[in-house]
Amino acid sequence: MSSPAKIDERKPWYHLSLGKQMVIGLIVGTIVGWAANAWFMTGIGPTTPPDQALKAHAGLDDFLAWIALVRDIFLHLIQMMIAPLVFASIVQGIAGHEDMKKVGRIGVKALVYFEILTGLALVVGLFMVNLIRPGAGITLTGNTSTLSAMAQNKPLTVIETILHIFPKSIIDAMARGDVLQIVAFSVIFALAISAAGEAGKPILHWCDSLRLVMFKFAGLIMIFAPLGVAAAIADTVGQQGLGSLLGLGLLLMTLYISLIIFVVVVMGAVIWLVKIPLMPFVRAVRDPFLLAFATANSEAALPGAFARMERLGVPRGIVGFVLPMGYSFNLDGSTLYLAVASVFIAQAAETASGVHFGIGQQITMMLMLMLTSKGVAAVPRASLVVLIAALQSFQLPLEGAAMILGVDAFMDMARTSVNVLGNCLASVVVARWEGEFDEKAAQAEFGGGA
Repeated sequence: MSSPAKIDERKPWYHLSLGKQMVIGLIVGTIVGWAANAWFMTGIGPTTPPDQALKAHAGLDDFLAWIALVRDIFLHLIQMMIAPLVFASIVQGIAGHEDMKKVGRIGVKALVYFEILTGLALVVGLFMVNLIRPGAGITLTGNTSTLSAMAQNKPLTVIETILHIFPKSIIDAMARGDVLQIVAFSVIFALAISAAGEAGKPILHWCDSLRLVMFKFAGLIMIFAPLGVAAAIADTVGQQGLGSLLGLGLLLMTLYISLIIFVVVVMGAVIWLVKIPLMPFVRAVRDPFLLAFATANSEAALPGAFARMERLGVPRGIVGFVLPMGYSFNLDGSTLYLAVASVFIAQAAETASGVHFGIGQQITMMLMLMLTSKGVAAVPRASLVVLIAALQSFQLPLEGAAMILGVDAFMDMARTSVNVLGNCLASVVVARWEGEFDEKAAQAEFGGGA
């Protein structure tokens, strides 16, 4: 079979790699967003006449709407390819092998790995938030009315989660971009192709052709990735303002430090134990990581992650199965965020009421978060939905979630990029576990300079 198209190795602007272009996009977008916020909002404060304040906000919103248009077009182009790419990759990867028992074996290994890593993410988050105590002395403020619609969404129960895996209509699942349901349909479809024997081979060849075409499709879209990255970060900084980082700076610092420790210590230990070549892996995941960070959108990084993990030496059947599964079951960054955010609010509530939220209650909450975070694949802003549900269950003030909303965009960037990194690592770990990781391919593709 042909290898995946090298979607990020075309000659880019000024002969810079895609990763360097995206870093430039991040810098330029940050400057544009900051300048726009400063231009429109300078002099706007509590004493500003209402009509003047409204005019300033309207001007900023109008300007950022055009910036957001560029970001949204890029994300829409990415999202339109997710369903056919996932479908074709899984079908070709599974039906192209003779051993159907392998599918179940890979699924079990992936789920075991997912649970271990998300559990460790909760431990790291819980330890760091109790060590730094970013919520101590914080006065809870915020308008909870913005959470009313979000609070109506509840994490799915275990039974609902299992039922949700199986779509009533694959067309509906693809239209909604429900990756988990697309995976379930694709696996069953691949098994049916294998059972059909010779009659299924034309469909299998068609799926392989579709997969390669979608990689070419991704290559065309990724030409505009630096522009999409710049627009995404410009809109975030323009809406929030860099000043919003100051009020909850300690919380943001706690989250970022926790995520860095998790990546370096926990994921680093996995890389060492499984004997994954470090620098080739880092070079392979760099661009999907940066794209996820800038756009705060895991789907934006999925096509690049598919191609790069295959080039790193992970069989396409494992890549096509493990990566989409991880989007629902291996949210390392989001899980760690939930630990930090929930205990931060508990610490702030303790400051106000004097009621101590003990380690036993924290551990109970973490166990609940491990379960509920698996059932939000189809819920918008899933991490906040799970956080609100946890706060309600433990009688903690929703004002804390309302306060966090002010900087959630910056937190979302960090947790989303770590989610993508964790899923890429999971595919390599499962491939190594299966004895199918091609280390020679990894060195050949990514062993040299970046």
